[in-house]
Amino acid sequence: MYIAVYCGASLGNDQVYQEAAKRVGQWIAEKKHTLVYGGGKVGLMGVVADEVLANHGEAIGVIPDFLVERELSHPDLTSLEVVDSMTVRKNKMIALGDCYIALPGGPGTLEEIAEVISWARVGQNNNPCILFNQNGYYDSLARFYDDMVENGFLSKQDRERILFSDSLEEIEAFITSYTPPELRQYT
Repeated sequence: MYIAVYCGASLGNDQVYQEAAKRVGQWIAEKKHTLVYGGGKVGLMGVVADEVLANHGEAIGVIPDFLVERELSHPDLTSLEVVDSMTVRKNKMIALGDCYIALPGGPGTLEEIAEVISWARVGQNNNPCILFNQNGYYDSLARFYDDMVENGFLSKQDRERILFSDSLEEIEAFITSYTPPELRQYT
């Protein structure tokens, strides 16, 4: 399985986020999955890729040319694809991924995971979307999705297809039993 991981090009201010990235990287390698990610060697991106590679896993990076030097593209990946824009990067990662996991990160991470969640609702993504909720990092976002249900902007069934968890066992079970949302009908 190709696991697309979205995460920060920064480490965050708590070691627990780096440990989470290491756990996810180890899990990807141990399960013989392939990492698909933003291609950088800095921040949590670098941590998760280094862990996959250290555990003899495969890592595919997708990075726009203007970020190659700023994000310091990872030199040791199984493969690195340099593309010409963020849009192409996101589309390529979505196309390659069989599952999407967001580790802690900033606005770019949020944009990427929100896009795959949104695409699932309109039938353009049939794969699981997971927010790795280390230290409750995504608790406020989970509450926001719950508010969307309460206010009639997201169905309860679609909300149940978005997992917020820091348990790899729960994540595995979610992936294994995942069924895509029904195609959204507009009335």
